[in-house]
Amino acid sequence: MEQLLEILNDINPGIDYETETRLIDGELLDSFSILSLIPELEDAFGIEITPIDMVPANFNSAKAMWDMIHRLKEE
Repeated sequence: MEQLLEILNDINPGIDYETETRLIDGELLDSFSILSLIPELEDAFGIEITPIDMVPANFNSAKAMWDMIHRLKEE
């Protein structure tokens, strides 16, 4: 999770990623941030994020992203 938080802070600093649960719904992360985030996550965690995974529920919080990462690693 620490590596995920570092990636998020590099892409868009100034957000409390540990507690925020409305990153997308609250418009804290925009489409440019997500487009920057996806390849970073894929490289860092050895996963492939497909269009089916690119839904707000998977990106609204660091925990949701962490859960998605673990699910994709298991597939």
